[in-house]
Amino acid sequence: MRDFAAPQWRKSSHSSDEGGECVEVAALSGMTIAIRDSKNPEGSRLLVCHTEFRGLLAQVKAGDLDV
Repeated sequence: MRDFAAPQWRKSSHSSDEGGECVEVAALSGMTIAIRDSKNPEGSRLLVCHTEFRGLLAQVKAGDLDV
């Protein structure tokens, strides 16, 4: 299992410290990006390559994933 204690986790500047629906991302070795729920930092992580992450960001920015 990977060591997730070392990565520098980042949250969007649009997020507040009041909780809510926030995710955090961290760049891992190679071209891997880790994504986790900020409310459950010890929980599951989603690992994607940088290309997949860029595609996800493009969909989020375009509103394609709005519920």
